[in-house]
Amino acid sequence: MGTVSTVEPLTDWQITPARRWAITLSVMMVTVMQVLDTSVTNVALPHMQGSLSAGIEEMSWVITSFLAANAIVIPATGWLSARFGRRRFFLICTVLFTVSSFLSGIAPNLEFLVAMRILQGLGGGPVIPMAQAIMWEIFPLRMRGTAMAVWGTGIMLAPILGPTLGGWIADNWSWRWIFYINLPIGLAGFLLVSVFLFDAPFVKKPRGIDAVGLVLMVLGFGFLQLALDLGEKHDWFDSGLIVGLFMVAVCAIVGFLIRELLATEPILDLSVFNDRNFAVGTMCIALVGLGLNSSVLLVALYTQKLLAWDAWNAGLVLAPGGLGTMIALLISGRLVARADQRLMLAGGCLLQAVATTMMASVTLGMDYWSLAWPRFLQGFAGGFIFPPLQTLTLATIRLERLGNATAAYNVVRNIGGSVGVALATTLLVRRSQEHQTTLVAHLNVWDAETAARLKQWTEHFVSQGSDSYTAGRRALAMLYRGTVEQAQVMAYADDFWLLALVSLAILPLVPLMHRVRTEQNERARERPGRVEALPAPDNSPIAPERGRD
Repeated sequence: MGTVSTVEPLTDWQITPARRWAITLSVMMVTVMQVLDTSVTNVALPHMQGSLSAGIEEMSWVITSFLAANAIVIPATGWLSARFGRRRFFLICTVLFTVSSFLSGIAPNLEFLVAMRILQGLGGGPVIPMAQAIMWEIFPLRMRGTAMAVWGTGIMLAPILGPTLGGWIADNWSWRWIFYINLPIGLAGFLLVSVFLFDAPFVKKPRGIDAVGLVLMVLGFGFLQLALDLGEKHDWFDSGLIVGLFMVAVCAIVGFLIRELLATEPILDLSVFNDRNFAVGTMCIALVGLGLNSSVLLVALYTQKLLAWDAWNAGLVLAPGGLGTMIALLISGRLVARADQRLMLAGGCLLQAVATTMMASVTLGMDYWSLAWPRFLQGFAGGFIFPPLQTLTLATIRLERLGNATAAYNVVRNIGGSVGVALATTLLVRRSQEHQTTLVAHLNVWDAETAARLKQWTEHFVSQGSDSYTAGRRALAMLYRGTVEQAQVMAYADDFWLLALVSLAILPLVPLMHRVRTEQNERARERPGRVEALPAPDNSPIAPERGRD
């Protein structure tokens, strides 16, 4: 009886190394543009608010509209890629994102800007899942760690440069330039993708469109994103608007799932969840997204709200996280095909928990390095989480289903991140109120320390020209202000402790996944009935018996 030897996948001799890395550079450039624009916009909102004469809640739609459009289009990425062809669809996304960036820059009013941000979200949403599928297809398993590390290192430039670059551009030029900088990047990415990227020959073009599934998907994921974004502002389920959004979202998503399970050509093929590694891996990435997104938001809020740092310095605190990830990727990328990915993932989660525990030691007098070092450690931990988790989750998925699998993977990651942000902000407000109530209840003006502080503040205001009565009232106000600030600090600490527990909650899931071995994975890719590899579009003959005994 014949056996299958451990030969390399056909990609090794049908795609040259130069073309592999050219494709990597092409998709990385477009992905960097999308991630950079996401992080840059946050710090420029105050400048947009003044220029467009809009309120704070109105300006939030600049962010919310982009995220909602992302949530709508990502589930359909695999189907759209198969429908239009991967190369053509990637080019469409690049053009749509670039043109809408220019139109966002010239926006005369808020309504026009929000509409263009929706187009940006529709164009940018599919980029990351498509890029992941492309990278996974063109590289054999033993090289994927290095390839994803290079790609990830490029992507990490966005969160490093985004907040600082965005703050500098908005302060010194105009907020409109945060959109204009996408134009040369988008043009270069379009040209590179046009030259080097090609369609996967094994992907079957859908014969029709699942209109019912499409409508349910748009309603479900769109309204869910809106409910999560607007929930805290409208006091969650005390608001009829939020209740209505959640009801529509839940009904639509349940209907969408039922429809996708029954449809012959679903928009999102849920059968990929039958793969054990993929099902458990998506649970892990949801928790990772929850912890990462919320921790970044908390650090940004703490530095600007309580420490009163400007956008530039707040961005500098976040930057070490990207630097730590870049360094870790260079190490983990080489290890992921050799070591047990489960051990790498567990180690990264433990390190992440340590980093968030360090952040829980927040004070009003902490300096830059007290937050920068935990951020660096958190980023370093992320470099040992994402490559092994992606390998464990996607390595056992057949090639023709990778586009659909990466779309589902990113849908779950985005939902986890959105839930994390909503949970973090809600708990921050609730815990702050609880701590404030407790602290105020324990304030006693007859306490020696409290009386001394009141006397100190009173003397301070008297020295500035206030009469004794006014000085006393202002002293009480300052004492109350200090109590409120301390309650907020304690609430931030609570949130960081909770995020540390979220990182630890991933550990019980890790043993449920099977280790991925290079030899076994390559043999599995060459079994009869499975797609063997991604060939380049040429006419060279393929020797079907090559490598067999």
